Amino acid sequence: MPIPFETAPGAIASAVPITFVTPSTWEAIRDTLSAAARQFAAANGFTAKPGASLILPGPDGQIAQVLFGLEDATAKSRDPFRPGKLPTLLPAGVYRFGNTPHDARLATLAFALGSYRFSRYRKAEASTAKLVPSDGIDVAEMTRIAGAATLARDLVNTPSNDMGPEELATAAREVAIRFGARFDCIAGEELKQNFPLIHAVGQASTRAPRLIELSWGDAAHPKVTLVGKGVCFDTGGLDLKPSSGMLLMKKDMGGAANVLALAQMVMDARLKLRLRVLIPAVENAVAGNAFRPLDVFRSRKGLSVEIGNTDAEGRLILADALAYADEDKPDLLIDMGTLTGAARVALGPDLPPFYTEDETLAQDIARCARDENDPVWRMPLWGPYDSWLDAKVADLTNAPSGGFAGSITCALFLQRFVEHAKSWLHFDIFAWTPQAKPARPEGGECQAARAVFRLLGERYA
Repeated sequence: MPIPFETAPGAIASAVPITFVTPSTWEAIRDTLSAAARQFAAANGFTAKPGASLILPGPDGQIAQVLFGLEDATAKSRDPFRPGKLPTLLPAGVYRFGNTPHDARLATLAFALGSYRFSRYRKAEASTAKLVPSDGIDVAEMTRIAGAATLARDLVNTPSNDMGPEELATAAREVAIRFGARFDCIAGEELKQNFPLIHAVGQASTRAPRLIELSWGDAAHPKVTLVGKGVCFDTGGLDLKPSSGMLLMKKDMGGAANVLALAQMVMDARLKLRLRVLIPAVENAVAGNAFRPLDVFRSRKGLSVEIGNTDAEGRLILADALAYADEDKPDLLIDMGTLTGAARVALGPDLPPFYTEDETLAQDIARCARDENDPVWRMPLWGPYDSWLDAKVADLTNAPSGGFAGSITCALFLQRFVEHAKSWLHFDIFAWTPQAKPARPEGGECQAARAVFRLLGERYA
């Protein structure tokens, strides 16, 4: 997707100003307009309601100004991405901010994110509005973040017939080539000995499972490892999902899409860290050789896992990948996955929970999430629930009986496979926007990656 910024010299002189108004500032701003513009606004019933817009014509019939409503500065709740609605409203042309929104940086990013269109299968009407970024805005950073979000959204939006484990590996390879990273991939039966859980989940599909690996950066720099769940389609396995439950399962590789987006941001910014990306990529299919409830598998770490439910497959493939990552003793180990409906019941689709025992890391990621308008919420690694993972014939089960604390018990399961990393951070994301919002079109979404990139930028710039 082309990034909708106009940076040509002199562009700002001819750009149409966008004037941000709020219910409390509208009267004063209205008084600065010409009599004809005031009358036009009144005739159109413009009231500066948040999200409302009005294009004001000039004497020559051309667009003279755009009015756009925001929340008052004192409002209980404000959406910093409200200006992300503008690309869906504005006709073709070049625009600039005529006055300062609540947060000019986030408003600029929102404009770029709101310009996104997924057009692989049909011609989508592209946003033709361009923005001249205000003075002080780091255009390279905005372009970097918006480009990575586009990558994540495109990967998640692509249906599973065109986004299987092999295609996901191809996408990762393309990112690696672009930034000069090393790319490796282990596929099919080669996984059986050293990555038995990844193999078990993916063995029933005609599309061979894979473990995708990227590495980049100076070996002398701090080690940061990203692990992303890459279930390219999830039927639920023999514990088959109902048809309604399968409808969005093309997005079950959203963790992989988001760590690739994060990796792209890191490499493009050339942060001073040693980056490693691991993506276990599988399709959880149904066949005669599918793994079964109460099967027992020995994991890479050596722990035996009893299968309580074949639809709790994401934590299985992440377990082997996390154990592999942990062997390298990274300074920071981060995993992302579309893992539990329990997380959505607790916090909804827009607020992914995160888990860590590192108090400083928890405070830092929460602050970065607020600063980036990339919301996340800390949940507890509640020790007393760890016993719920006990299995009758193995070291642990992947799916405790009962319906309580599903996101917490998933995090506790994954924690069993992390021992040597200095800090571990786990995200249970949704990777999907069910209803369009400003800057967030309906469909695949980049979640938590911008917050983590902000954190990494602060630590390793």
